[in-house]
Amino acid sequence: MKPRRSVLYMPGANERALEKAKTLPADALILDLEDAVAPSSKSAARDRVCSLVGSYGSREVTIRVNGAGTPWHADDLRAVGEAGPSAVVVPKVNSADEVHAIEKALSHAPDHTAIWAMIETPVAVLNCAAIAAASERLTVLVLGTNDLAKELTAAQVPGRAPLLGPLSMCVLAARATGRVILDGVYNDVRDLDGFAEECRQGRDFGFDGKTLIHPGQVDPCNEIFAPSAAEVEHAHRVIAAFEEARREGRGVATVDGRLIENLHVANAERTLALAEAVGNS
Repeated sequence: MKPRRSVLYMPGANERALEKAKTLPADALILDLEDAVAPSSKSAARDRVCSLVGSYGSREVTIRVNGAGTPWHADDLRAVGEAGPSAVVVPKVNSADEVHAIEKALSHAPDHTAIWAMIETPVAVLNCAAIAAASERLTVLVLGTNDLAKELTAAQVPGRAPLLGPLSMCVLAARATGRVILDGVYNDVRDLDGFAEECRQGRDFGFDGKTLIHPGQVDPCNEIFAPSAAEVEHAHRVIAAFEEARREGRGVATVDGRLIENLHVANAERTLALAEAVGNS
């Protein structure tokens, strides 16, 4: 299992930030050529981030390109594909046909370079399952909740009530197609309590992790999206109880008075795999 609890955007035009990223404990990085870079700096930022792909150790390093229809999109895909990051993050992917076009444009990229599609519009939410299933190269869906709220004319309020329907639809699409899905960003970098609550909400919804905009968000995000010691201990007991039941010819077991079946064992195994991947086993 590859943990993607914390996925941190880093501005592609900011050399100091890109250097600092080498010291941060984020599971993955998105070196950003889109929103974080002024038009006059796009070409220089592209050259910079492409040269840094191998500079972050074993961490997953991705690059967000500029979207289709912009003057930089084709050049971004060509250069980023040659650089061979872990993935190319593409904003505002709205259809399976767009995924096919991206895949074709990345035919020169190494096999390990995946596509991460950003879901940021109402039509993308409605097409999310088709987008996710469009290519084996597409491995991750990334929610762009700021743009989605704008397109929906929805208020961005604590608890995200106006977005819960779209968020749930996207998680359903990811699980139905076997893709990883990352929650959107939390905008107030000073509000760590609100950020933690939104992380817990995303975890409970089924997101695999969260995209971040500030280094101070990394540690709490890693903690919340990792199994706790109590969850690890419970997972071990679930598996042990079910194995004992199987040896005795029973198809179910109980742990703490609750019925345990195959599905609970699968969840327990996933918990232990994630704990091992993040060093919490």
